[in-house]
Amino acid sequence: MWRKASVALLLALAVGYFYGGRPELPEQILQYIGLPNLQTPSPSNEGLERAISAAWEALIALPSRQWSKVAVGVNACVDVVVSGVGLLQALAVDPGAGRDHAVLRSKDDLRETFVHYMERGAAAERFFSDKEVFQRIARAAAEYPGAKLYVGGNAALIGQKFATYPDLMVLLCGPVGPKLHEMLDEQIVVPPESLQETDEFHLILEYKAGEQWGSTRAPQANRFIFSHDVSNGEMSSLETFVASLEEFQPELVVLSGFHMMEGQGRELWGERLKEAVAAIADIPRGIPIHLELASMTDKDFMSRIMQEVLPIVSSVGLNEQELLFLSQAGDGPHAALPAWKGVPDVGRVGDILYWVLERHGRTDPSSESDLTRIHFHTLAYHILVTVDGYWGNQAAAVMAGARVASSQACGLRTVDVSKVELKAPLEFLTSHLEPRERLSLKPEEPVAVWRRGNITFHLTPVLVCKRPLRTVGLGDAISAEGLVYSELTRQHPF
Repeated sequence: MWRKASVALLLALAVGYFYGGRPELPEQILQYIGLPNLQTPSPSNEGLERAISAAWEALIALPSRQWSKVAVGVNACVDVVVSGVGLLQALAVDPGAGRDHAVLRSKDDLRETFVHYMERGAAAERFFSDKEVFQRIARAAAEYPGAKLYVGGNAALIGQKFATYPDLMVLLCGPVGPKLHEMLDEQIVVPPESLQETDEFHLILEYKAGEQWGSTRAPQANRFIFSHDVSNGEMSSLETFVASLEEFQPELVVLSGFHMMEGQGRELWGERLKEAVAAIADIPRGIPIHLELASMTDKDFMSRIMQEVLPIVSSVGLNEQELLFLSQAGDGPHAALPAWKGVPDVGRVGDILYWVLERHGRTDPSSESDLTRIHFHTLAYHILVTVDGYWGNQAAAVMAGARVASSQACGLRTVDVSKVELKAPLEFLTSHLEPRERLSLKPEEPVAVWRRGNITFHLTPVLVCKRPLRTVGLGDAISAEGLVYSELTRQHPF
């Protein structure tokens, strides 16, 4: 009883301060009262998942105008997927305290960084600088019982997802070796210039929700990725990719792999980034460009991406870590927050998304920026944010991305409601700044919509897989699916 009474009192205080013109106190109070029994569904609401899944099936529809040709580049590799704890034990590495490293130089760096992200249940990707040590670890990973090989690299994974649509022609540019070429969908076209004699291998260390290693316990299933990948690190296929567009004539271009540059060192990525921006500028202005971001640690590098790359693309896909790091690198809203705790607060996420489009997007028609769309995804929910007048079918697009996250994580083609659970907040504030409103999610209409100025937000919950079989590539599948269900409603001055 005391618990209910204290929560009721705090709610009353929050409302009183809010309407009394003091919005800062409710944010602190709401952090306390934003507990699972108030904001997230209880186990007794078993019909919510079924209602949301049924609504998705009824409401998701392809747009009237669909893409027929999509070009994707430029990172591609072979993923070696193993149990993270199992592999580190096989390498005779003992568990210990976690510590993040921007670049891995030894097995100790690997162990510390893996533990750092495992205890947070967060995904991350790092470059391993020592080629010989990496090759020894890679051999151990390939020989580890249960190790599996998959298509890897954001561009290749996005291409694979696009290729599940038979009427969509897909061009993939990247360092494609013999093993990767063999595994790619036959619908994917690879230019001869992209083929190379050897494959690039990335090691994917997965862990399960609740898995224990020493004193570290994973709060949710996720993975840690690392590699010694110079071809992708230098984005060596970018110029080949841009040159191939003239003959292929795509209607949409998808770019990824910028995060791989970070491991090359500041001097090298500084120069290569200039060349990459120049190459992107050569893409014909009438073609929309989607940029898929991934894990980064260097604030200067992320700041350069924000200042130089975001304004020359029309759409961006990212997760909660990448979004918060954008804000930290650019001194944006909630930049003092060191990390998200549990399900990222919708209001704070909305504030940062709005800031990115306001600061670096085309919210003003006279702006030289091309950025008009951001597809944000986290475990519990997704948000699609667009500048009004440029993109259509975004409610269906955000639902389609959530649906594929729910099914693919469970290794299924469709959502099985017995294998998923709702973790999204049923009520949330749209902002912790101004204007802000409290919205509720309705299972039968599972998209919450709100506007700030000429920017529209579409949020839908994810039905989270209880026992995910594979987490790698979920973000890529989400972005690809969201793009398939999106259409341009106005010709951008790209």
